[in-house]
Amino acid sequence: MSWLRFEIRSFRYPSASRAAKPPFRLAALTLLITVLLSLSACTTARAPAAPPSAAGYQLALILHNRATGELVDLDPALADRRLPPCSTFKICNTLIGLELGLLPAPDAPWYKWDGVRRDIEGWNRDLTLREAFRVSAVPAYQGLARRIGPDRMKDFIDRVGYGTRDISAGIDIFWLSRAGSTAIALSAREQSALLDALLDGKLPFAPTNVAVLRDIMKAAETPQGTLYGKTGSGLTPDGKPALGWYVGFVESAGVTHTFACNITGGANPSGRTARAIVEDFLKARGLL
Repeated sequence: MSWLRFEIRSFRYPSASRAAKPPFRLAALTLLITVLLSLSACTTARAPAAPPSAAGYQLALILHNRATGELVDLDPALADRRLPPCSTFKICNTLIGLELGLLPAPDAPWYKWDGVRRDIEGWNRDLTLREAFRVSAVPAYQGLARRIGPDRMKDFIDRVGYGTRDISAGIDIFWLSRAGSTAIALSAREQSALLDALLDGKLPFAPTNVAVLRDIMKAAETPQGTLYGKTGSGLTPDGKPALGWYVGFVESAGVTHTFACNITGGANPSGRTARAIVEDFLKARGLL
């Protein structure tokens, strides 16, 4: 930063004030250090401690203040780790379905239950789009992906720039963590960047469709802020939790922050756990 360089040696002291030279130099150096520290603080926040609920987990958590550019990154290495998006892909899947005219209004009938009973009780009935998004109904969104088809899906994935862009595992499973297949993958940092691009109107989706997504993503509201998000959970081959995601944005005091969190390891690395960690983190910062 050459424009900040001070040339203290060029100053000429009167002979009567030579004794004041050391204090003057100290004050000038103090001013320089203060300016440099202030500039550094403008773009990157010092990472605060993770909330107690994150203890025992490998945690990636990105929080981006869209007004100031402040970025909180609890673990940069883990934030760059690419993992299957699991049900957070429902954000993109929903937008593609809306863009192609394959989805109804949020509260209109949409998913017709096929009569097959599954472990998650909320999936065992007919669902509207809002309900299917809220209970993260995999069968409903697998059917949507099949209607979109591989060609149109790949076209949108490429235009969005979604992670590794690999849908070769199969049109209705490529976002899921499954043994024996290679899922599409992206990092918490990439998830956060995609959300920023979405809110900036830089992705290939009409504003009306983004508004529908925002509506069904609303997850919680407090006097401090409004939370929008989507969970995602990955399982081991024997059905145990192995990966948890929570991504979205929070609006507080007229400012929007995007966030992306994933967890592995620990006692219960699920989407529900990731959401609890994010909510604790946002509450500690007065955003929720």
